[in-house]
Amino acid sequence: MLPGVVGTIQATEVVKALLGLGEPLVGRLLTYDALGMRFREVKLRRDPNCPLCGTNPTIKDLSIHMNGAQACSTSENTHSASAETTSVSSARD
Repeated sequence: MLPGVVGTIQATEVVKALLGLGEPLVGRLLTYDALGMRFREVKLRRDPNCPLCGTNPTIKDLSIHMNGAQACSTSENTHSASAETTSVSSARD
């Protein structure tokens, strides 16, 4: 049930963004207590000292993250795969 609730909230945020309707959760954190069936909203402030989005950002180049899966890959695979296992790269093909 938890993935369904969270997935529905995420889908709603996407629809709101695509249609330009409603108020997005920008600057707010929505928490969900599945056991208590409660939602809580926390307002967030931007950290002026943040190295990414602060007043004087020091992280300006995110190009190393553009090929996410390739960043972790190696040229040699030292693990042997049995007939019963599937590698991540073959699962994507």
